[in-house]
Amino acid sequence: MRVVSRRRFLQLAGGSVAATMLSDSIARALAIPANHRTRSIEDIEHIVVLMQENRSFDHYFGVLRGVRGFGDPHPVTLPSGKSAWYQADGSVVTLPFHPDVPPVGDDNVGGDNLALTFIEDLPHDWDTTHQMFNGGNWDQWIPAKSTTTMAHLERKDLPFHYTLADAFTVCDAYHCSMLGPTDSNRYYMWTGWDGNDGQGGGPVIANDEIGYWWQTYPERLQAAGINWKIYQDAGDGLTAAGSWGWTNDAYIGNYGDNSLLYFKQYQNSAPGSPLYQAALTGTDVNVSGGFFDILQSDVQKGRLPQVSWVVAPEAYTEHPNWPAGYGAWYTAGVLNALTSVPEVWSKTALIITFDENDGFFDHVVGAYPNVGNLNGRSTVPLDNEYYDTTAPPLPGATVGVPGPYGLGVRVPLLIVSPWSTGGWVCSETFDHTSLIRFIEARFGVDEPNITPWRRAVCGDLTSAFDFESSSSRVPPVEGLVAGYKPPDADRHDSYVPTPPAVGSVPTQEPGVRPSRRLGYRFDVGFEASSKTLNLSLRNRGQLGVGLQARSLTVAGAPYTYTVGAGDELTPQLPNPGTYDLSVHGPNGFFRHFAGSAATVVSVETRGDHDLGTVWLRITDGGDRRGSERPPVVIDVADAYGPDRRIELRGTGEIVIDTRRSGGWYDIALTTPSDASFSYQLAGRLESAAGLTSDPQLGRS
Repeated sequence: MRVVSRRRFLQLAGGSVAATMLSDSIARALAIPANHRTRSIEDIEHIVVLMQENRSFDHYFGVLRGVRGFGDPHPVTLPSGKSAWYQADGSVVTLPFHPDVPPVGDDNVGGDNLALTFIEDLPHDWDTTHQMFNGGNWDQWIPAKSTTTMAHLERKDLPFHYTLADAFTVCDAYHCSMLGPTDSNRYYMWTGWDGNDGQGGGPVIANDEIGYWWQTYPERLQAAGINWKIYQDAGDGLTAAGSWGWTNDAYIGNYGDNSLLYFKQYQNSAPGSPLYQAALTGTDVNVSGGFFDILQSDVQKGRLPQVSWVVAPEAYTEHPNWPAGYGAWYTAGVLNALTSVPEVWSKTALIITFDENDGFFDHVVGAYPNVGNLNGRSTVPLDNEYYDTTAPPLPGATVGVPGPYGLGVRVPLLIVSPWSTGGWVCSETFDHTSLIRFIEARFGVDEPNITPWRRAVCGDLTSAFDFESSSSRVPPVEGLVAGYKPPDADRHDSYVPTPPAVGSVPTQEPGVRPSRRLGYRFDVGFEASSKTLNLSLRNRGQLGVGLQARSLTVAGAPYTYTVGAGDELTPQLPNPGTYDLSVHGPNGFFRHFAGSAATVVSVETRGDHDLGTVWLRITDGGDRRGSERPPVVIDVADAYGPDRRIELRGTGEIVIDTRRSGGWYDIALTTPSDASFSYQLAGRLESAAGLTSDPQLGRS
């Protein structure tokens, strides 16, 4: 194996990309106007995907202003009765915490900077991630992953990432595709699944890399005449002898993250053939040049493909224990290369995301299908969404516990392009198959491996873009660190942070950010009978939805429901007598129903997305034949307006205008005459002229 000399390393770190480039790269990208020839997705001529490694959304962006982070007013409730923040191992509870910086002189290098600290890697295999998932209960993070799972970073640790989010568009409902490791998630990005149907050597739930042969999406692009390419470094060789680019020298190669090279059709491709040229070539920085030379040359010579994927060397992937700052340096280099010709950048969309969460905590439970022993219902087919393989599909393949493939844990995704400037948030549910679907939307090449369930619950990323106009919300790029050039070419010991003895939920940055308009139009109705709790799940929107019904009192919970666009479900759950049931859905949708046999108050609701109003009809169903019966008092708590008290004689109505709160509503009804009764509804209507993120997210 070749090892980069210190002289050569310093040339790489300081040569092809200047140390001051982090802020320069963002400022240059912001300054170049978008191509608006058609004012549609057709204006994009180049799609570039940079998939980094192993960070969860809360771990990176839990305190970022205006995203669904630590300020979430309605996190799921764990079986312990506490909210998702209170993860436990036995009687020891650990909340999300910001690590102390390791002392200067430790081998973790960071000194006073967590961006350069080598925080430990955590278990992120199929079995431990399903242990964490625990049938949808989401409560085994620490037993499965250790207390470091609760560590999070913040703006001062990630100034480049946060500035990108403030300058462009962040997606806060993007999930990795499956509850497992790197390769399996990358197969979703490049093929639409893991060989879930058992053909072509699948299904693959581990980094086995033993050779597969189902068809990949780049092959479909090639057959359709769409040009594509993988940008990578060759390391010790993009061959079996060179471990397909993965070397023991972390500062060269591709870390084995070009997962296309584990498919036989690529391994057997001949030099000079289209597959070989697009997937098995790259820089050779151990000999000469820099990581971005080929990319920049293609940009400057007008050869940037219609679709590209960028694969970083290990040290720059952000995979723990490698520092986040090294990844910022590499990402800025990609952005610098793409913006080196303004005309090319004006037609380019760069999508930056992460293949999986490593073992880091995130509080949002992704949608999942009612497969195996998971309770619920679906209006769309669930084919190929359940793993129950008992024998290895190939000799040497890993076999894991039965369970759903996904969705996986939330991971960061940034849309960096001339059509996504302005510091927006997009909260539609996405996963790695959304990357393929975005390419489908632009170039018309379908991927049949994507299952009907995925297509129902995950979008195609188009809602994150504004092709109609250029945003006037272009923030200044000031005060950003000069750079995170690695100080050496060494590996360093892992830093294992110690949680505080007494924890607290972190405070999210105050304020809101502009939010993209979404196609969700669904609601949940509720009625209790003596024996059943009756839900009415109505979807009148353009997007399918995944809903979760959670309870500590209702047998069989949690329940998961998939309601396709235009569909309806009417599930009945057992009524335990005194009940407490919550329903969670996309973009902060929340309902809470509590009561008992003595409850006589019922509520009907309707949201009008055209007018921006929520209508509540409250009925006292008690026996009113006696004229002396006093009115029922209803207390109304409004998170975005004044609280009030109404006296109910028979039926009353409340109308909530959401247009002054960025489209958001959060109403809770209680009554002093029935301590068991509670009815709460929260979410967003899509009618306000200026939609924002949830204003509650930044409240201390």
